[in-house]
Amino acid sequence: MKVLLFNGSPHKNGCTFTALEEIAKTLKEEGVGSEIYQIGTGAITPCRGCGMCGKLGKCVVNDDGVNNFVDYAAGFDGFIFGSPVHYASACGGITAFLDKVFVSAFKSGRGDIFRHKPGAAIASARRAGTTATLDQLNKYFAITEMPMISGRYWNMVHGSTAEDVKKDLEGMQNMRILARNFAWHLKCREAAEKAGVQLPEREEIVSTNFIR
Repeated sequence: MKVLLFNGSPHKNGCTFTALEEIAKTLKEEGVGSEIYQIGTGAITPCRGCGMCGKLGKCVVNDDGVNNFVDYAAGFDGFIFGSPVHYASACGGITAFLDKVFVSAFKSGRGDIFRHKPGAAIASARRAGTTATLDQLNKYFAITEMPMISGRYWNMVHGSTAEDVKKDLEGMQNMRILARNFAWHLKCREAAEKAGVQLPEREEIVSTNFIR
């Protein structure tokens, strides 16, 4: 079992990383592997809505890491997306990136990379905007049939620096609780698979609009 911890912050070792690192340590204690994926500071082209990913099997833009990430993500059993708060919402880099990741994965027929795998979101902020950020990131899971894992409070940490975040004792404790809950879910899924419990029946997708 291995979890991908996605650091959507442009700061490699900043506040969001510090929270993800605490999760990684706890997952290891629970016997679950993890890896922190750094989004970096390169330019990310937003989704064009062109639909070419359905024809090409990947995003038409091939130089911002999205296609490589989709390939890489296939090897993981769960995902935790972390973002700093920018203007009371998730940072622009992570939303541009994940919009294309999820659209291209499903339009290209590769939805099983994420479907039924657990997901969680965490947010870091100096002061406010965390719940709006979590709500924004959780929508990726909700539209993808991914069970959402929680802690005992909203998955957030506070501070302007990594050292500040370490002093947020409640926030860091919740990262550990989240990690343990995540590990428990993965172990339950593994046990279910060994017991022959099947994944939910899949129906053909029906799409409608509201034009009459």
